[in-house]
Amino acid sequence: MKDLIYIEEPNILFAHGQKCTDVRDGLSLFGPLNNLYGIKSGAIASKEGLNIFKNYLNYIQKPIYNSNNITRPMFPGFETAFNCKWEAESIVFKEVTNEEIGKLLYNDSTHKRTYDLVSLFINKIIAANKNEDEKVDIWFVIVPDEIYKYCRPNSVLPKTMVQTKALISKKQAKKFKYEETLFEEINIELKAKEKEAVSYNYDAQFHDQLKARLLEHTIPTQILRESTLAWRDFKNKFDKPIRNFSKIEGHLAWTISTAAFYKAGGKPWKLSDIRNGVCYLGLVYKKVEKNKNPKNACCAAQMFLDNGDGTVFKGEVGPWYNPENGEYHLKPKEAKALLTQALKSYKGQNGEYPKEVFIHAKTKFNGQEWRAFQEVTSSETNLVGVTITKTKPLKLYKSEGNYTILRGNAFIVNEKSAFLWTVGHVPKIQTALSMEVPNPIFIEINKGEADIQQVLKDILALTKLNYNACIYADGEPVTLRFADKIGEILTASTDIKVPPLAFKYYI
Repeated sequence: MKDLIYIEEPNILFAHGQKCTDVRDGLSLFGPLNNLYGIKSGAIASKEGLNIFKNYLNYIQKPIYNSNNITRPMFPGFETAFNCKWEAESIVFKEVTNEEIGKLLYNDSTHKRTYDLVSLFINKIIAANKNEDEKVDIWFVIVPDEIYKYCRPNSVLPKTMVQTKALISKKQAKKFKYEETLFEEINIELKAKEKEAVSYNYDAQFHDQLKARLLEHTIPTQILRESTLAWRDFKNKFDKPIRNFSKIEGHLAWTISTAAFYKAGGKPWKLSDIRNGVCYLGLVYKKVEKNKNPKNACCAAQMFLDNGDGTVFKGEVGPWYNPENGEYHLKPKEAKALLTQALKSYKGQNGEYPKEVFIHAKTKFNGQEWRAFQEVTSSETNLVGVTITKTKPLKLYKSEGNYTILRGNAFIVNEKSAFLWTVGHVPKIQTALSMEVPNPIFIEINKGEADIQQVLKDILALTKLNYNACIYADGEPVTLRFADKIGEILTASTDIKVPPLAFKYYI
């Protein structure tokens, strides 16, 4: 049997050209890659929600400790870590009253109540964005837990709480078409049904629908539950916190702060040793459940550069899904259009086409779509297709020692494929990035030519570009880490048409 190889932990770059392997150490010691003078935040919330948000901002100005400060380092305070002010007293506040929420929440139809509540919040954000003299960097949507609980696809409102009956079923909504009659009373009823039928064009998921409907307005948001920020105040009948964050308070502060800094326009860190002129694309597919054709799916591409910038390009909806083998494949026209968007964007930012393009996907590329990709790629660019899956299980157990396999270990099958452990024991934090014996990801160079070890190094590095969670590393590269979530946002409505947008608008 071949020996395992070990890939050194990738370095991350911070302020003053300083490098280290843990993002939390880097921010604490050196500060973020670039500075913001301050974050001007807006809050869409009830008065209670605003107070919770303000109290939390004041709370994270000071050091916050976890119960174990080796595996999860303490949070030193926002300004200390990010060299940036984020003050509770300068928030632009737009109130959503409990009465407004109550009028919309207790509707028997999950789609209707979700659509109406999303409309309530986004209309206030859009109006404020147009009218406010002060520019808001990021809007925080602070939602009561009832919205989280009852505005999700499988949520059911208890009958005792229903105040408004559904006017039309999902099945009826698909076929409904308003036609005016001679009787005004009937017309009023039909118009109400038509309005409710519209809500079935959107997924009954508050988070995804809000993100989707704001894409065209390019407004960055962070959605937080009240019980996340004030978890001590939300208790069960035994007077215990419903959500106990006592062991990870510092981790929570790191995560919320990093996401806010990034979405406000800052760059917390970037990869240190990635080669110049390299572009990474992750292909995103999501079946369109609202479509009658079971093969129809939405496609998109996430582009990440060596500097950490991410952009999402929405492709066309079409019959890309094959239910027989569970794979997704684009037709030549759509494949060309999607890659052309990404290449033009890269050239616009860098003045020239990339030297190398690595396309990551969860399914293999077929000859037809790969030839289409090649036709729109410059002859000076090396195009490589990489399939990354979890479908081939391989568990390795150590005969000695108390720890699991190291993160960064790899088993090279041949010059085109390998298993890579992106989770596993990390000596730096004296623990494993997995609660069980870790599984590797299977990596295959499906099309094109590249050195397999270099591909493994790149993929391990790309597990450290998640600005939505301040952690040591992810189990998947960022090119595919958010594929499902982006797909859900893009398919949250049948009518979403958006230009290429920064990654921050989706997460």
